[in-house]
Amino acid sequence: MEKLIFVYNADSGKLKSLIGAFQKVVNPDSYDCNLCKLTYGAFDEKKAWRDFRKNGDLDMEFLHRDEFLKNYASKFGHKFEFPIILAQNQKGLEVLVSTSELKEIMDVEELISRIKERT
Repeated sequence: MEKLIFVYNADSGKLKSLIGAFQKVVNPDSYDCNLCKLTYGAFDEKKAWRDFRKNGDLDMEFLHRDEFLKNYASKFGHKFEFPIILAQNQKGLEVLVSTSELKEIMDVEELISRIKERT
């Protein structure tokens, strides 16, 4: 595996980030990105996630939906649901943790465990 690609179900930009943070606080059930909920609090990255990301030996790339579509969709021709975690290898992109799986994961520790099991 060359690297993991984490794609958030949100578009890039400061205004969109502020709107997302507000939505997570005011009405968290309506927020549409479980990957965001698992890895970030309202404003900051969760410590367990930051430690995993910084101390691991996995090459990871983090993209918003619009950035992924701009950089990867035309190369690989895949249509994915977001959020998603993909593994890029010599064959292309493979789903490591699907959108539906991310919805079922309850906390960041479970997410980290799932990633470790599959890499």
